[in-house]
Amino acid sequence: MKSSRKLLIRCDASVRIGTGHAMRCVALAQAWQDAGGDAVFVMAQSTEAVARRIVGEKMEFVHVQQTPGSPGDSDRIITLARQQAAQWVVVDGYVFGADYQACLHRAGLKLLVVDDDGRAERYVVEIVLNQNPQARQRPYPDRGPSTRLLLGPEYVLLRREFAAWRGRKREIHALARRVLVTLGGSDPDNVTLRVIEGLMAAPEFEAQIVVGGSNPHLDQLRDAMGGSRQGLRLVHNAGDMAELMAWADVAISAAGTAAWEMAFMGLPALLIVLADNQESIASALVDAGAALSMGPAGSPSGEDIRNRLRGLASSHEALEKMSARGRVLIDGRGAERAVAAMLGRDLGVTPVQPAVPADVSRPT
Repeated sequence: MKSSRKLLIRCDASVRIGTGHAMRCVALAQAWQDAGGDAVFVMAQSTEAVARRIVGEKMEFVHVQQTPGSPGDSDRIITLARQQAAQWVVVDGYVFGADYQACLHRAGLKLLVVDDDGRAERYVVEIVLNQNPQARQRPYPDRGPSTRLLLGPEYVLLRREFAAWRGRKREIHALARRVLVTLGGSDPDNVTLRVIEGLMAAPEFEAQIVVGGSNPHLDQLRDAMGGSRQGLRLVHNAGDMAELMAWADVAISAAGTAAWEMAFMGLPALLIVLADNQESIASALVDAGAALSMGPAGSPSGEDIRNRLRGLASSHEALEKMSARGRVLIDGRGAERAVAAMLGRDLGVTPVQPAVPADVSRPT
């Protein structure tokens, strides 16, 4: 019988914020469920698609009215945590700074902070989780004496749907023809339209173009696709991203949550930076040899995207190396490791390192 052990998660999502914070928290909540617990999401901002996804995962969704990151917000979380008898609270977002965290800590709550860049400066919490490879060089000097650091890509939070693909071999074709396009859950600046325009003049490619459930440009994209050539398919609010990544030979993606998923799947990708917080992800994956970056969203034209795609798709050697390096970097057990740390357990899992071509060095 499932226990009543509760995990309270405070994050937000919107067209402008995006859905990455919520989706990686869904991954953590799934691992918590797999360990026998229940998850409650508390959100001041959300999209209909994100709320439906959370409820569909058999997780509770609670909407709060407080300004995100405010004293009223932290007070509300403390009240809810006590009402729910929550064993742990997770916060993920750039407005939940040192004062917010300290308030929850003084209330006696166990706190895990999902962090990207150390902007809170001081961390007096039980656990800081930073899944970026650069985090290993971030010592977090101003932290509590008992704060545990979970740093690096071994803690990348991947959703449950990817577990079935762990260890699967990817075939790298001599010429890549199948393209997956995904520019995040919302894509507020409609970069997807520019990619479609680039693909229209590249008849050699077959593409599945994923439009997130929180994307406000769906009608415009459908109109653009109505006059497009055969071989381009629009997929709205996909529920099978792992299968789509397995289908594709190469991807054009935002440098957000999906970029980590593609590395795990061994899917070579051209990354577009849609927000400042994605720069570190793009840089990390490029440094690891697992992806190429096209820079900020405003830089590449449809023609630029098409030319870069053709260059990558025609290089079997580059595709093979990128695929191998991505799979070495991410083993897919990050959420499981995080939950084990929260529960005080030794996970006892040695990461499985897939085969890498002889001339490919492993990232350090």
